[in-house]
Amino acid sequence: MRLYIDYAARVYGVYIKYVSPDDVHVYSIDEAFLDVTNYLPYYKKTPLEMGKFLLSEVLRETGLYATCGVGTNLYLAKIALDITAKRSPDFMGFLNEELYRETIWDHTPLTDFWQIGPGTARRLAAHGIYTMRGVAGYDPKRLLKLFGRNAELLYDHAWGKESCLMPDIKAYRAKSHSLSSGQVLLRDYTFEEAEVIVREMADELCLDMTEKGLLCRGASLYISYTHTANLPGDGGSVSFPSPTRLSSVIVPGVLSIYRERTRRDTPIRRVNIALFDVCEDGGALQLSLFRDEREDRCLRLQTAVTALRKRYGKNALFHACDLLPHATLRERHGQIGGHKSGIQTDK
Repeated sequence: MRLYIDYAARVYGVYIKYVSPDDVHVYSIDEAFLDVTNYLPYYKKTPLEMGKFLLSEVLRETGLYATCGVGTNLYLAKIALDITAKRSPDFMGFLNEELYRETIWDHTPLTDFWQIGPGTARRLAAHGIYTMRGVAGYDPKRLLKLFGRNAELLYDHAWGKESCLMPDIKAYRAKSHSLSSGQVLLRDYTFEEAEVIVREMADELCLDMTEKGLLCRGASLYISYTHTANLPGDGGSVSFPSPTRLSSVIVPGVLSIYRERTRRDTPIRRVNIALFDVCEDGGALQLSLFRDEREDRCLRLQTAVTALRKRYGKNALFHACDLLPHATLRERHGQIGGHKSGIQTDK
């Protein structure tokens, strides 16, 4: 994974040799949007020629064959990449609104389209809609009742329209922030085994906030069961009286959701925890005048653990339960983005 990240950085380095970082939006580790509108006259190239040039530069400098979707807006560029370029011999795809309607409107499955997941596709299918042509021809008012305010985006995309521009992406600032952690377990876990995982993940998020000087106002938990059970997931949320990063507050809160909402007789396969309304400390941490010394001790302990881990590695200190055969924390400390990094952490 570390090698993968290094190559992704090298590819990004190719982009910013020819396009300003202000006109590049890194969408994921191996995907980026580039607005080359103002660069075409300078390089004396058409959009397709600019795309081919960048692909050749990526190949020359990294040895990687990349794909490129070119569109007259961000959405069409994405669809040109996902549906057209990846099936093209020259790894290039181009779409404008007219070509989109001529060549993509009847493409199936709908899940190939950006932001249409299996759930959305099933809801559309229940109303006899299986293609973007079907979405475009559907009554917008009925679509609004089905999907709420997301219906406008879905309807615009069905016609190949997108109002968002690169400056909008660069100027966007979220009103609220969150921290999250999730993992797909390598086998089915019992209720008791998965509780260890929930505890590990909640405690790690507390230490993460301690390191970054952050606080949160609440936490949520979502549990998914083994696919053979064919059951919906369970979960819930809890709010805290005041912004906190204390594991003595957050971990019991998350565990209470787990114990109250999770099926005890069904194997568990996935755990997701999110801390919401995350903010910078700024002196907002309120410790009660009527507290006992445990809260102060917890805060000092988290600060000490964070400092020791920063100096000696993440596995320098851990809870005894992290040594259990079904615990995953120490192994996950040797991963990057949930993948093996190639670095040995336990020595």
